[in-house]
This record gives sequence, structure tokens and C-alpha cells, in this order.
Amino acid sequence: MGEPLEPIWDRVCGELRRDVPDFKFHIWLAPLSLAAVEGESLYVAAPEHIRTWVRDHYLDLLVAAARRAHSPTARVEVVPEGSLPGGTGAPQQGASESVSRADGRPSDTPLNPKFTFGQFVIGGGNRFAHAAALAVAELPAQAYNPLFIHGRPGIGKTHLLHAIGNYVSCFGAGLTVRYATVEQFTTEFVQAVRARDTRAFKERFRSVDLLLLDDVQFLADKARTEEEVFHTFNELIGSGRQLVMTSDRTPAELDQLERRLGERFGAGLVVQLDPPDLHVRRAILAKRARLDAIDAGPDVLEEIAGRVQTSVRALEAALIQVVAYASLLGQVPSVELTRKLLDNVGPRPPADTCTVNSILEATAQQFDLRPDSILARDRRPEVSRARKIAMYLARELTDESLPQIGRGFGGRDHTTVLHAVRSVSREVKSDPQLAIAVDSLRRQLVSAQ
Repeated sequence: MGEPLEPIWDRVCGELRRDVPDFKFHIWLAPLSLAAVEGESLYVAAPEHIRTWVRDHYLDLLVAAARRAHSPTARVEVVPEGSLPGGTGAPQQGASESVSRADGRPSDTPLNPKFTFGQFVIGGGNRFAHAAALAVAELPAQAYNPLFIHGRPGIGKTHLLHAIGNYVSCFGAGLTVRYATVEQFTTEFVQAVRARDTRAFKERFRSVDLLLLDDVQFLADKARTEEEVFHTFNELIGSGRQLVMTSDRTPAELDQLERRLGERFGAGLVVQLDPPDLHVRRAILAKRARLDAIDAGPDVLEEIAGRVQTSVRALEAALIQVVAYASLLGQVPSVELTRKLLDNVGPRPPADTCTVNSILEATAQQFDLRPDSILARDRRPEVSRARKIAMYLARELTDESLPQIGRGFGGRDHTTVLHAVRSVSREVKSDPQLAIAVDSLRRQLVSAQ
């Protein structure tokens, strides 16, 4: 049986990231996937709306990356999504998906080499969190342990986690580092339990000198995973090893977790990241443009910085969209084009307070839907997506609990809300247009209060 597809594609993407600026990677290459491997041929699936562009402009880069990462004689064919050719590398119906590496161990989530302290733009809203993260990186398990970083999505928590990991990897004199999202931790734990062998899993997470755990709010409703995190926490702290965690809420606000776990999360230093101010937003865009050689003038960057106010992720997504659209038109980004694109994200809702109902109304208006369609059991993709976005924003912008939000959306249970929050949290990281739409709604709702 050949090597699974996931580690092959991970290696290819790692090579592509070395050759392609971030904004181009996210627009044209992040949506791709490895559909099958047949001998020396890699079949790369692309969404229909970008397939021709990828084939015409990125095929040579894909081939070069595949030859470095997989085989010196590799060939690449760009195929439509859903058209899996038969062959030894094609996914088998009913095959186990629990193994994601050839050696039978789940693959690690690598540190992003571009997320360093040097690339982190410091401002009033993140200065303390940056200082705490740097102190932990310089003196693991001696400065603040555990370190808990919280803040709304998209404002730099993951960047700081990777920066700590990269610093320790470079200057930590042989210290071992592991980064994982809670989703990855959970997946690996479930695989280990199903295989009836958790020893290797525990060794991977409990023997490291530095564990970086991202998005711990997603431990909610995962009782066995919570238990495993609890014991991992105790083992690491008890043996003098460093633990750093991130969340979109404070430990005290993680009311869906066991009390003993929340108390441990808050036992060290808890620091908050706030949305960047205008000065920091300008600096972030200028640095991104410089790093990725983006041809966008100061007036364009100023326009984006003034319009997109709530998160770094939405800020960079807006820049990516403006540059991509201008590139497709064969133009240089202009203020007029920027205004047009950002104006088209969505109209301002009439809401006067930020409640579940105002979020529902605003979301329905933005996506040209009726509010009762979102509340109903309507499973059309456009309705389902709008419903998830509204639930995500309700969780972020209101103090309502998951069950209360569920009741506000037609009597749904809290697990449905939690699934929506997790889904949108993942998608905004890879879909610039979704990130901009969510940020636009968020800005409208916050400014209307």
C-alpha cells in the first residue's frame, strides 16, 4: 500500500510556501488538494473557478515542489474537484482514515516559519501579551507557567504561539517543542483510543519541553479529551515543562469545561489580546505588503486600515482580495477599487443593540435571506452557511451561553451551535472572502451599539 495522500501533500505545500508569497498561496494554492497518486503522477484537485488559472500560472511551481517533496521525476495534473482517477493512490471506499503518516503515527502540525516575534507588529492592544510570550520563549518554565493568551479570533494568538515555538526551536539548546490545535489533539487521542494504545500518544504530548495548545475553547463537550488534557497539564507543569494555551475567552468564561480544568488554565499568567488600533493596522499592512512584494500604495493600505478594524486576519484578507482582484483585471490596486470591493461586502443593518436577534437580522440582510429561513430547518447551502456565521458572531459578540444561542436560532441544541462556531473558526483561516464578510458583519454590529 502506498504512502497516504495527506503527508505527501503537506510536504508539497511546505515547498510551495517557500516559493510563493502568502497572499498568492492563500488565493490560488490553499484551496487545492491531492486527489490521488498514480505512479509518478500526482493528481491535484482544484475548484472549477480557479482550475484554469492554477494550471496556466502555477503548474510549473507545482511540478517543482512535487519533485522536491515526493519524487525527482514526479508529474502533476490539475483536475476538477470530485474527479478522482483510479489507481493505487486513490482513496479507497471504506478505508481507514485514522492513519495519517506512513509510520502509523498522526502527522505533526509544523510551526509556521513566518510567524516570528520579528514579524509581530506591537501596539497598545498586544504589548503585554507580546512581552509575556517573549519572556516564556526566553525562559521556558521559569517565567510564566502556564501562559494563557485570550482574545477574539484573528488578532494574533496563533502568531504568538508559533513565535514562541520558533524561538525555542532556534535558541532553546535542544529543547523539544510541540504545537497542536485542540482539534488535532482530539483527533490523535481518539485514534489512539481506537487503536487501544495510548502510550505513544501520551509520550508525544507529555515528554516535550514546550507544549503549545491552540483554541482550547473547543474542548467543550469532549469529556474524554478534557480528562486527557487535565492529566497532560498536570504532568507537564509537575515536571517543570512549559505550557502555553490560547482561547477566544478567559479561563473563567470557559463555562462548558470542567471547573478543575478551567482553574488550572487560569493558575498562571492570563493575558489578553485586543483588536489592533489604526496605527497598528497600518503597520501590519505595510509589513505584509513589503514581505510579499505586494504592489499597493500607501493610500490603498490607509483605506483598508481605516475600513477593516476588528482583526488582523480580516485585515490581511481584505488586502489579499484587493490585490487578487486587481491582478485579475490587470490593474494596480487603487483606492477606488478598494472602496468598491469593501463596499460590496454588505450593507449596514438597522440594529441598535448587539443581541442574538440583531445578529440574525443583520446576517439575513447581508446574505439576502429572510430571517425565518435561517430559523427554519432549511438546509440549502447558502442558508446553512449564513446560519453558522450568525451563530459564530452570537457566540463572540453576546454573553449568551451556547444553549441560549441555540434557543434563539429556532430551538436548536447547544451542540449545533458549537459545531457552527468550530466550522466558521476553521473556515475564516483559509477563506479570505468569508473572513471579510464575517468582519464586515462584526463591524456593523459593534458600531451600531
